[in-house]
Amino acid sequence: MTRRGRFRGIEIDAEVDAFFGIQYAEPPFGSRRFGAPVPVEHRGDCVRYGPVAPQSAELPGAPVWRPGDEAVLSFNVWARRDAEGAPVLFYLHGGAYAFGSSAQPDYDGAALARAGLVVVTCNYRLGFEGFGHVPGAPANRGLLDQRAALRRVRDTIAVFGGDPDAITVAGQSAGAASALFLAAAEPVRRVIAHSVPNRVYTEDFARRVAEWIDPTTPESAVTSADALARVQTGALGHDPVLFGPVADRLPPLDPRVDALFCHTSAEYRLFEAVGAFRPPDVDSLGRDWGVPAHVVEAYRERHPDEAAVRLAGDFVFAEPTTRLAEAHGRAHLARFTRSPGRHTADVPFCFGNLDGADFLIGGPPGDDERALSRRMLRAWVDFCATGDPGWRGVRWWGEPVEPLRAPWRGVDLDRPIDHAVTGTGARPPRRAP
Repeated sequence: MTRRGRFRGIEIDAEVDAFFGIQYAEPPFGSRRFGAPVPVEHRGDCVRYGPVAPQSAELPGAPVWRPGDEAVLSFNVWARRDAEGAPVLFYLHGGAYAFGSSAQPDYDGAALARAGLVVVTCNYRLGFEGFGHVPGAPANRGLLDQRAALRRVRDTIAVFGGDPDAITVAGQSAGAASALFLAAAEPVRRVIAHSVPNRVYTEDFARRVAEWIDPTTPESAVTSADALARVQTGALGHDPVLFGPVADRLPPLDPRVDALFCHTSAEYRLFEAVGAFRPPDVDSLGRDWGVPAHVVEAYRERHPDEAAVRLAGDFVFAEPTTRLAEAHGRAHLARFTRSPGRHTADVPFCFGNLDGADFLIGGPPGDDERALSRRMLRAWVDFCATGDPGWRGVRWWGEPVEPLRAPWRGVDLDRPIDHAVTGTGARPPRRAP
């Protein structure tokens, strides 16, 4: 057991301490369900992860949500025992705004802390609880949770040896988009955003989804959302993400904020591998998603064996991420091409958590993978400390990127999702009294 101020945590090793499950807001259930987060001051032991937000996912090595788990709004801290005025990494997990948590082994912050950062990961409301349309309730409650967590971290991080004026907000996938929304709403110094999805949603879409959700309990909301996702067809059937920020577009990043962006070379290989994306004929995918015919043809010619997978990955993640970096004007941008190059494959390298990540990274890590991880982890640490990941003089590997992007020139990628929603085959909703 170790103590920092009023917080009691655990010793990870001779250098790093960790503090888990620090509540930053009251449990968002009962009379507080669907409301804005209510700040709370945590006291006492911080020796185990807090409960995860309501979801059906059962992720390897992470806690699962059980009905009755309520203290879901918490954060975790890793810090060197001798940290003083250290740069802070505030990391938001991904998971399509519907699953995941700060307790996933991928996000263990010990290696980054050992390298000089104070690392924070946090939970926030997901799915219908965090992003569903509820008349009279604030929208984007999950984003409000993230703001509340950042404010509490800013108020307390000095106790752990962190500098409250040197916070880098970071995330991958849904967490990366969340980081952009957070940077637009709160003062932050730097942003790291890996694989930012061009996925925001119209209010009308959120209303249509809500018509099929049973909001009686958190469990019924999760169950009915899962059932609804399974029966989607057409544009939404290819990528049945039902929840996310209701907004006109992703917010641009203030050019005064230092930025580091990254995407992988074949993002949708992950979703194909786990069965979440069943590659349709590339023409059908392009037609349903409104991708111009000349782009579809370019992917059929360049990637004849996986045209739909590569098109989907670049349409949703790679090209939007690159455009955000370009619009910023002075952002650092990386493309992670190490095979299999799938979505999330870069994250274990940046956190220094390769052991147990064989599926994501394409096999057991060897010396080359560990050397790459050390370089990527150091890039994050240096960026958080100085705004410079140290990429000067790095040579290019693989084929040039610009020819790959040429078909996307002039294509609008900023339209919010407003797909049709079908309830055929889903259990009829049961309305709360």
